[in-house]
Amino acid sequence: MSSEHTDTQAAAGADLRHPTQVPVRCPLCGADDYVVRIEDTMGTRVADPRVHYTCTSSAFGEHGRIVECRSCHLVYMNPRPHHEAVVENYGEVEDQEYIEEEQGRLETFAESLELVRRYRPSGRLLDVGCHVGTFLTLAEAAGYEVAGVEPSRWASEIARGRLGGHVHCGAVEDAPLPEGGYDVITLWDVIEHLPDPALDIRAIHAALRPGGVFAVSTMDVESLFAKVAGRRWPWYMQMHLVYFSRQTLPEMLRREGFQICEVTTHVRRVRLTYLASRLDAYAPAAGRLVGRALERAGLAERTVGVSLGDIFTVIAKKPEDA
Repeated sequence: MSSEHTDTQAAAGADLRHPTQVPVRCPLCGADDYVVRIEDTMGTRVADPRVHYTCTSSAFGEHGRIVECRSCHLVYMNPRPHHEAVVENYGEVEDQEYIEEEQGRLETFAESLELVRRYRPSGRLLDVGCHVGTFLTLAEAAGYEVAGVEPSRWASEIARGRLGGHVHCGAVEDAPLPEGGYDVITLWDVIEHLPDPALDIRAIHAALRPGGVFAVSTMDVESLFAKVAGRRWPWYMQMHLVYFSRQTLPEMLRREGFQICEVTTHVRRVRLTYLASRLDAYAPAAGRLVGRALERAGLAERTVGVSLGDIFTVIAKKPEDA
């Protein structure tokens, strides 16, 4: 066990009733032996839900210590924020920029829905981390009976106003999920935010009918772009607690009883002005210049597909005999 880990335990033990930071074992294999990939960059700063926990956050490079398990090579934040603090932060999130960028997300989710439909074209569908219900509006229009889980009070209220199905405001482990109640469960860019993803995957497995489909997307920490970018990879952020790869996520799914059907690269569609705003986090002057140029050219609202190979989707199934 590394000396850094021992130091963290001592620091976190200062308030055992409700420590701010919690040292954790590997979320995949349970090992307690790791190497540090990137040191903590947050320091004594307190995470702000409006800055660090929104879907459109540009607080790149602001995060706790990121480590890699020596046993299974899963990458994760250690120590991480206390579970209750994570839930509380997401509950307070309001993200108007997400609404402004929704057209690109609708186009992205339309492609994701087509992928799901190839495996299960109808039935009861649950979207975990449904936010304002963007994906669910498409699924409902396609004939699915939909429901959602969303911790943000602001986002879940918007989703309820859009959908015919129920939206639970809270964490998935607190949601009243009927055993074997769903044909499809989706988790789009959510699993990296979960303090204990294996626990939530177990709950999702139980909530699926035999033969049910589980679709999950996340970032690939072992992608070429991530390796080239190093510590400047934009997905190293405070809200991301676990960093999967195309090897470690399927392994976690298999350990929790799923069969892997497909692993594919995920393409996102975004407005050109949204891309310019992402550039602003690295080079503010260049970002503003590009944004103004797009406005003058009348291209601000045009959407484009973006893929740097570091986002992927896994389609898995609960075995028929499970």
